[in-house]
Amino acid sequence: MKHLFLLSILSISCIISYAQNDIQTDSTNNNNIIVNKDPRLNTLAKKEAEFNDANGALLGGKAARGYRLMLLHTNDRALAMKVRAQLLQNFPEQKVYMSFQPPYIKLKFGDFLDKDEADKYKTEITNEKIVTTNIYILPELVEVKPDKNAAPAGN
Repeated sequence: MKHLFLLSILSISCIISYAQNDIQTDSTNNNNIIVNKDPRLNTLAKKEAEFNDANGALLGGKAARGYRLMLLHTNDRALAMKVRAQLLQNFPEQKVYMSFQPPYIKLKFGDFLDKDEADKYKTEITNEKIVTTNIYILPELVEVKPDKNAAPAGN
């Protein structure tokens, strides 16, 4: 047991001394530190940036903080599909977001930039009795639709 303890202490001290030797100070200027970095990190950073750009394109290139309505949180798939169909039929201008987090299906609705607009749709959905349970307004990152009346960029 003593030998194992002594061996672990020696290996830890070797690792620490190796790590300290890997970072070298510049002999011309004591304020600079040279760090030897694996060149694959640059490739990984580039791929991550491309991935983030691709995800931005999926959102139509523009996303902003806004609101969505949380309409349903159920394990009844038939009910979720029925509510989704009614929403798409009654409100074709809005998107319906359906996600599955076992064992529940979550149904979110809309991309609203202001809370008043979300509240207006919440009232309409409640009045039409599409959803009879509580509807919650959630702050989320939402898709921003380009304004069709706005002048194109660069003009």
